[in-house]
Order: sequence, then structure tokens, then C-alpha cells
Amino acid sequence: MINRYRGETALMVDGEPLPMRLTLGALAELEHAFSVDSLPALGERFAGGKLSARDVTRILAAGLRGAGSSVSEDQVAGLAFDGGLNGAIRAAITLLDATFGDPAGASSPEAKDIARPPQPPAA
Repeated sequence: MINRYRGETALMVDGEPLPMRLTLGALAELEHAFSVDSLPALGERFAGGKLSARDVTRILAAGLRGAGSSVSEDQVAGLAFDGGLNGAIRAAITLLDATFGDPAGASSPEAKDIARPPQPPAA
């Protein structure tokens, strides 16, 4: 079961959700893979919006390993993603958003309320 409050998302393969999460170890792995020296630099690298197929494969593999799978990048590259390439890209972006974006994905009004408590009215 996917727990968005823990930063988990799912990669859909053959109709089955495979849990993903970018743990601190997975993020360190991505820092090394993308030759950056900090988490802000890693976030900026992804915020540029230019992801290659290799980037998507690395992100998905790190996310799957962060959630406990022992899958390699080569194995991820050979998966039959639901939605094809678009499904893989969408899963990678969702994972990055769960890690670097608002907590809990903040896509629903309820999640936004949890992510950002209401501010008191201005005096």
C-alpha cells in the first residue's frame, strides 16, 4: 500500500503498483549519478524540466530501491510501464514532486491544508 505521507508513490507496471520512495540513500545515489554536490542542486537539476530517458530510468530505479526493491537500472529500462513512455515520465515526475514538492503531494485541498496550515487573518 502506498503511503503518500511518507513520500511514497507508485510506478504502474502491468496493472500492478510498484511502490517508490526517494530515501536519503536514494537521493545520495541520485546526487552521485547526476554529479551534483547537494540536495538543492539535485532539485534544481530536475526543476529544469529536461529529463532524458536515462534520467527517468535512474529516478525510477532509485525510487524503487528506496522502497525496498532490488531492481537495477537495466531491469527498470525493460519494464512494460502502464501508459508507456508517458506513464514512466509521469511516475518519475510524481516521485520527484512527492520528494521536493509539497508534503503529501498537496494535490487535493485536504493535502494542501495539511501541508500548509491556515495563516491567521492579518490585523
